Amino acid sequence: MLTYAKYKSGYQKSSVPVDNELQLRTSATSRTSSQPPPRPLQPSVYLSYKSNMSLRRSVRLGSTPTLNSQIPVLQSTAPTKTSRVQHSAISKPRKTPKKPTPKPQTKSTSSYWSPEPAPTTTNPQTTRPQTPPLDRPVDPHRTNATLRTPHGTAVTAYPAHAEDASPSKTGLPRPIATTGTLLDQATAHLIATDPRLAPVIAQHPCPLFSPAGLTEEIDPFNSLTSSIIGQQVSGAAANSIRNKFLALFDLIVGEKGGDGGWHATFPTPEQVVKVDIPTLRTAGLSQRKAEYILGLAEKFVSGELGARMLARASDEELFEKLIAVRGLGKWSVEMFACFALKRIDVFSTGDLGVQRGCAAFVGRDVNKIKGKGGGKFKYMSETEMLELATKFAPYRSLFMWYMWRIENVNVAVLGG
Repeated sequence: MLTYAKYKSGYQKSSVPVDNELQLRTSATSRTSSQPPPRPLQPSVYLSYKSNMSLRRSVRLGSTPTLNSQIPVLQSTAPTKTSRVQHSAISKPRKTPKKPTPKPQTKSTSSYWSPEPAPTTTNPQTTRPQTPPLDRPVDPHRTNATLRTPHGTAVTAYPAHAEDASPSKTGLPRPIATTGTLLDQATAHLIATDPRLAPVIAQHPCPLFSPAGLTEEIDPFNSLTSSIIGQQVSGAAANSIRNKFLALFDLIVGEKGGDGGWHATFPTPEQVVKVDIPTLRTAGLSQRKAEYILGLAEKFVSGELGARMLARASDEELFEKLIAVRGLGKWSVEMFACFALKRIDVFSTGDLGVQRGCAAFVGRDVNKIKGKGGGKFKYMSETEMLELATKFAPYRSLFMWYMWRIENVNVAVLGG
C-alpha cells in the first residue's frame, strides 16, 4: 500500500498542477512557512487524481488511453476513401448498367436449290412481317414457284386472275388452286385416300408447298449449276468449289434485278459461255462437270431453256428438256422439279429413302429386308411403288415428302 511519506515526497517534487479538490483545500495566498502542512490525501483520492492526469495527457498527445482493459477503444468515424457516408435514412438504389442491345440477325433462307438468300437493305427492327400472297393461281402440273431470270425478271406460270381467263387465251389448263389453298387441298386428298397418313401429316406440317414456301424465288440457272457442282462430293467440298467458281467472274454484290429488288448475284449464262474449260477447272471442277456447266449455259443462251419455259411447261415436256442436258439425270431433274420449281405431282422411284418409306408404309420390316440384298429395288419394286403412288395423284410430291418423313430422311440434304 502506498504510504503518506512516499506520496508526500513525490507530490513535493511534482510540477503538475493539482485538481480542483486540492485547490479547495489550499489557497495561493496561504502557502507560507508558518502555515501548517496540507491535509494528507487518502490513497483512493491519489489514484483518482493520477487517472485523471493520465487521461488528460492522452488526449493532449493524441494517444489512446490504456487505463483499463475494459474501456473500449474508440474508432475513428471520419469518412475514408473506401467508405461512403449516408447523409439520409433513405438508401438510393444502384443504377443497373445498360447492356448493349445485340444487333438482330436475319435468318438465312438458303437451300440446295436456292444457295444464296436475297440481301436486304431495310432495317429489320422496323420491317413488319409480310403475309405471303394467298391469291396467286397455281396448278399441280405447272411450276408453282416464282422463277427469277438471270437478269432479274420474275416469272410465274399464271398471271394474276388467270382463273377467270379461258385456257385458249392463256395456253394453260385452268388453275385449280391458289397459293393459299394448294396445301390444304393436297393434304385433304391424301387423308381421304388413306387415313393412315393423318397422324403423320398432323405431326409434320409440310413447309415446301405452304404459302410461305411458294413465295421463294428461284433462279433456275443458279440452281441447276449448283446441283451439278454438288454431285458426288460432300457439302463442304461443294461450297468450296462453288465459291471458287463465283470468284472467276466479276460479280457485283447486291445487284438490283429488273423489278428494282435486290437479289443474290450469280454469273449469267452469257458470262459462263465466255469462260473456257481449263479456266473452269481452276475452281476445282472436274473435266466432265466443267463441260456439263458450259453445256447448260449454252442451252440457256440459245433459249432452249429459260425461266418462262420451265414455268409453263407440262411435266412431260419439262422432264424431256432437262434430262437431255448432259449432267442432269432423272433423279436430279425430279428433285429440281419438286424442291425448286415446287411442282406437286412428282414421284421418284429411284430415291432410296422414298423406297424405304413406301415399304414401311405398307407394313414391311425394312430392317430385315436391308440385309438380304436384292438390287436397286430391294425394299419395293418400281411397279409396286408406282401403283401405291398413283392413287395420291395429282399430289404425289406431297406423298413422297411424307414417305421421307416416315423413314426420317433429312430432306434438307435434298433441298427441302
